[in-house]
Amino acid sequence: MIYWILLALAIAAEITGTLSMKWSSVSDNNLGYIFMLAMISLSYILLSFSIKRIALGVAYAMWEGIGILFITLFSVVLFDESISTLKIIGLTTLVMGIVLIKSGTGAKKTRRQQSGRGGDHAVV
Repeated sequence: MIYWILLALAIAAEITGTLSMKWSSVSDNNLGYIFMLAMISLSYILLSFSIKRIALGVAYAMWEGIGILFITLFSVVLFDESISTLKIIGLTTLVMGIVLIKSGTGAKKTRRQQSGRGGDHAVV
């Protein structure tokens, strides 16, 4: 459970860092770039801890996919960026892909547990 929390924190750090980059670029405040660097670094560190028990493909897909989803939504709300029908379709497809990747790892977990191989590393 803690590894999923670490992944959620990594996603939040990525979103915060990327949004602070955009904020800095539109406000001429360089402090946001420093904050961006710290948050993106923290995001990668938290992601690296989370993949100790979460499969890399699942963790990375969720980290990047959920990050893109929320960055796009916050960009529309905070920075008045436009969102087209194609963007909405793309985001919907992205979410469906994350769900498929996550649900596809359930069968592998069962096989690993039955075989007794692989220990507890990267088990979803």
